[in-house]
Amino acid sequence: MTPVFLMDGLQKFIAEKTADIILPVRTRTGSNEVKERAAAVYTHGLPEADDAQQKVPYILLKFLTGVDEKQAGEPEESNCKIRIIFAVYSEDGQAGPLLLLNLILRVRSELKKAGLINGQFALDLPLEYIVYQDTTPPYYMGEIMTNWSIPTVQREIGTALFDF
Repeated sequence: MTPVFLMDGLQKFIAEKTADIILPVRTRTGSNEVKERAAAVYTHGLPEADDAQQKVPYILLKFLTGVDEKQAGEPEESNCKIRIIFAVYSEDGQAGPLLLLNLILRVRSELKKAGLINGQFALDLPLEYIVYQDTTPPYYMGEIMTNWSIPTVQREIGTALFDF
């Protein structure tokens, strides 16, 4: 469950740290819809399969891999990778990539400053970030690839799993 707790903590942390970055929203001509807002933060996937454009701007957290390992003479370690995907909208072809980069850099700097999520999940380097060059305007996308040290699952001593 620890990667799930990490994702929940990251969702809250990122939503709080990006709440003041107000971004354009695509609206229908003549509608009274909101024209700008902070990016919504989702875990695992968007609410609906066809929300990829309707929910922009958004930040999506995706669990990629987890590894439990133990090296001779060392304590067991658990790590996981979380991809943080960013999507923004802008009719301005020069402003769009900058809005995206600003959002990515805010999350990057806040993660590095904090170092820990929920007091138990440690951010490990490298922290890799990218602006996708092949996105189609007026939508712009990028990501941060994060690595985390997570608490290990402890074996219960004295609990028999098998009777021999």
